[in-house]
Amino acid sequence: MKYRNLGKHGLKLSEISIGTMHHGSYLSKEKSHKVLAEAINQGINFIDCANRYGIYDASNLPVEERTRAEIVLGEFIQDYDRADLVISSKVFYQMRDTPNSGGLSRKHIREEIRDTLKYLQTDYLDLYFCHRPHRETPLKETILTISNLIDEGYVNYWGTSWWPPVLVERTIALAKELGAHPPAAEQPPYSMRGRFIEVDLLELAKYHGLGLTTFEALASGFLTGKYLEGVPKGSRMEIQNFDREDIYAVYKKICGPLMEIAEELEISLNHLAIAWALRHPEVTTTIMGATKPKQVISNVEASGIELKEDTLERIEEILDNKPKTNFR
Repeated sequence: MKYRNLGKHGLKLSEISIGTMHHGSYLSKEKSHKVLAEAINQGINFIDCANRYGIYDASNLPVEERTRAEIVLGEFIQDYDRADLVISSKVFYQMRDTPNSGGLSRKHIREEIRDTLKYLQTDYLDLYFCHRPHRETPLKETILTISNLIDEGYVNYWGTSWWPPVLVERTIALAKELGAHPPAAEQPPYSMRGRFIEVDLLELAKYHGLGLTTFEALASGFLTGKYLEGVPKGSRMEIQNFDREDIYAVYKKICGPLMEIAEELEISLNHLAIAWALRHPEVTTTIMGATKPKQVISNVEASGIELKEDTLERIEEILDNKPKTNFR
């Protein structure tokens, strides 16, 4: 496993990390712990979580049978040296049907960090993400609240998740003006099928030393090859009712030619997709979802794969989706 610094900061993350979005929902505690144990065994040190994971996401379990992913993760890390792990969680979404139980107000952030640390059974978070922007809370209030959490030792670094680049830029500038801690990371989706970060977020990250903790490198499994023979029972496509015609159209046009390149390089399609997503130095890590230990092992094998320029050019021709900008 290779490790990268979080932007300009000293914190090192495994370039392939593990997400817990469905842990506690359709991934049971027992299966979750097996996946996480294999992740640690393979050298992954960054585990990404959120306060809403496991209880509000798509699941084949009734709501009353779901478990907050933070609880599942908190029980798991008790058997490991906390200092060797990089643990993140997130705040923003409505947690109860009351006016102040969502957003990025001082009240909600303070209440959620308390609960998150309790469920994770830890004294601090390495990374705390604002899960989405909140237009109803003054940016100054959010910045100062999380900056205070850093000063109080509850959080080491904070970041934004899927925020518009212009708002990330404004947040960094305002934090500096206030003498507060600016965000150290942004967490956007990034894959061969979704490339918006190439328009201006990559340049912003490079300029400010922001680390990008991306996700969806395999585009919800589209870029693994597992759907070429149909829809496997229990797969995310079956459970979440994806548009199957769109899936097959993508495979017919893109995945076949990409698999040919992967075979020439003697790697799998998912290795090719992960290596492609990690080709930018601004990308600190790509967060992978896995429901089985063998998927973790397969994903980790992509660590360290470097794609040559001629290979990247061939991939570009196949994808034919490079984001267009209004400047040269």
